Amino acid sequence: MRNLQKFKSIHSSVHNHFNFKRHINSRIRFKQKRDAALREWRDLLVA
Repeated sequence: MRNLQKFKSIHSSVHNHFNFKRHINSRIRFKQKRDAALREWRDLLVA
């Protein structure tokens, strides 16, 4: 149970970071937001 809670807390923060509601945004806007999120994620991993 403890591992499940730990996984869920990590997964939810990652999911929220990359969840862009694709049905609302255009493909171009989706790609721009995805690329920005990936850059930010990589910067966080380096730090």
